[in-house]
Amino acid sequence: MSASDASLTFLLRLLGAAELAAVVFVVAPLGWMEAVHDRVLGLGPLPTGRIVEYLARHLSALYAVHGAMVVAVSLDVRRYRPLARVLGWSHVGLGVAVGWTDWSAGFAWWWALGEGALVSMCGGAIVLLARQRRAARAVECGAEV
Repeated sequence: MSASDASLTFLLRLLGAAELAAVVFVVAPLGWMEAVHDRVLGLGPLPTGRIVEYLARHLSALYAVHGAMVVAVSLDVRRYRPLARVLGWSHVGLGVAVGWTDWSAGFAWWWALGEGALVSMCGGAIVLLARQRRAARAVECGAEV
């Protein structure tokens, strides 16, 4: 395995594992979500209402499913390289959308910039690592890059 493939595998597994951690909040008591919202994130009391719990649990489930897919791609980066590039570009766009959403929702500038930039940078790293191998393969075959 090349160094870029090993780095791509590591990054995908790291991102996938972080997203898989969200599965806890699919079934966690609502009190845990309230504590994280208020004490850990400093956002004050969690708003009440069925839609809040519905969205929090569904988003957590979506993160977990996405994380499982990202880990699955990491198990064979050569085979799933085209999908890894799609994941990378998707994260670049997602980072922009997340940053804009955070900012427009009134979050602190450092939160919006930090979260959005982190997601976009991880996506960019995935794209670069997936492309490096393609370029290296072209050179091995004697093609112009």
